[in-house]
Amino acid sequence: MVPLSSLLALAATVAAGPAPPDVDRLLARMDDLYRSRSSIARMEITVTTPRSVRTLRIRAWTRGEEEALVVVEAPPREAGTATLRVGENLWNWLPRIARTIRVPPSMMLGSWMGTDFTNDDLVKESSLRKDFVAKVDRRSAEPAGWWLTLEAKPGVVGRWARIELLVGDDELPIEERHRDRKGRLARTMRFDEVRPLGGRRIPSRMVLVPEGDPGKKTEMRYLEARFDVALPEDVFSLSRLERSR
Repeated sequence: MVPLSSLLALAATVAAGPAPPDVDRLLARMDDLYRSRSSIARMEITVTTPRSVRTLRIRAWTRGEEEALVVVEAPPREAGTATLRVGENLWNWLPRIARTIRVPPSMMLGSWMGTDFTNDDLVKESSLRKDFVAKVDRRSAEPAGWWLTLEAKPGVVGRWARIELLVGDDELPIEERHRDRKGRLARTMRFDEVRPLGGRRIPSRMVLVPEGDPGKKTEMRYLEARFDVALPEDVFSLSRLERSR
């Protein structure tokens, strides 16, 4: 016969539910989810406005947290346009005028190629783990997971003063809400269509909806991805950027 004390302890454990996650470990996983030590991926980006729908095909290379190259493959009018990040430096290659333009830090949060994604979203300069102070806020019942609140650290330059992040029990992101310096909700990003890509399970679709722009959204879908691949040394160079055409 099971002692009453053991039954009471078991009941208390069940009632308490799952333990809150280790925040530092979880944010390190979020930062690493789509890039790992290195990655090559192809994505499709669809920009929807009340007046039009526009689609881009892009290819992206990353290495660590400091290097990224994004090249537009289609449509033909924009093919070859590319963005390179090395450390804190960012450049755009514009094949129509055959020029490389350095993007100043103040433009990291500017729109990338007319989408609702920013330059920072595409090349992932900011880090949830390094740039924010995070805490577990509350449990989510449906979908099952945890809401985290991330406050920008003092001195961090950026548009988002606060990010509210919902992470599922499978440690995959479900939703992000970005708030500006006045605490206003600026945009919401939702993650879904979880499937195996490159040997890991990741949400393969992200839908970004800006506040104050009815009928507008940007959707990015991963078509293929490989992680921890060997990359040539010159991938993240200005000469490679200008050959992207």
